[in-house]
Amino acid sequence: MTSSREKNKPIVFGSGTIIGALGGLIGLGGAEFRLPLLIGLFGFGALEAVILNKAMSLVVVATALPFRAFSVPYSAVFERWDIIVTLLAGSLAGAWFGAGWATKLKSKTLYRVLAVLLVGIAVALLFGHEASATGVALLQGETLAIVGIVVGFGIGVVAALMGVAGGELLIPTIVLLFGADIKLAGSLSLAVSLPTMIVGFTRYSRDQSFSIIRAQRPFILVMAAGSIIGTFIGGQLLGLIPTTYLLPLLAAILLISSVKVWRHS
Repeated sequence: MTSSREKNKPIVFGSGTIIGALGGLIGLGGAEFRLPLLIGLFGFGALEAVILNKAMSLVVVATALPFRAFSVPYSAVFERWDIIVTLLAGSLAGAWFGAGWATKLKSKTLYRVLAVLLVGIAVALLFGHEASATGVALLQGETLAIVGIVVGFGIGVVAALMGVAGGELLIPTIVLLFGADIKLAGSLSLAVSLPTMIVGFTRYSRDQSFSIIRAQRPFILVMAAGSIIGTFIGGQLLGLIPTTYLLPLLAAILLISSVKVWRHS
């Protein structure tokens, strides 16, 4: 299987580019679409795919945020530091817990969990982005902080289990709960996702399965290179292509992928 992956470097690079472009455009890490490819197209096991997904998602998130700065400046992002801190308070703990859980699950169980989460993310991606910002937080004071931390914890768990950035859950949360503009929410989600993913990645490094990173370094580098180019393209397209046109298609892809992952053995 390894040799066939090496022979398909153009496919690996192209996959990374397309996924990176989607991540830069919407404000996601693109891992939702990468995970089914790692399992179905490239033949990695469930936990291996999650760990590889996490590694490449880190690349996409780290590059998507500065590329999006052309449309959403850093000053606007860090002006809402309260959102970032509140969600991180929960998501960092959730990422550590979720990664530990993933390493203990049987492969078949993990496939089923991933399939269910893909369906959930498709729903969140499709309907969550339809939300419109009111400019006013849904809750106030300590209540908002507590709810934000609890929601952040749940998102951190999901992000670690799937190796995703969590933007598909963070964006609607930021829009609905905190009343932020959807474009700003995309960048805020990346600011929350990066440290959350680093924590999950650190927890995975304590498991023997983490050796897949060293074994598949050429694969990671090729897909990561494509992802960086893709995030730049996506960042430039931000504001030019309405995400409402993309979301139904992307949700359909996730639903189809969930069926394939569920049936994977």
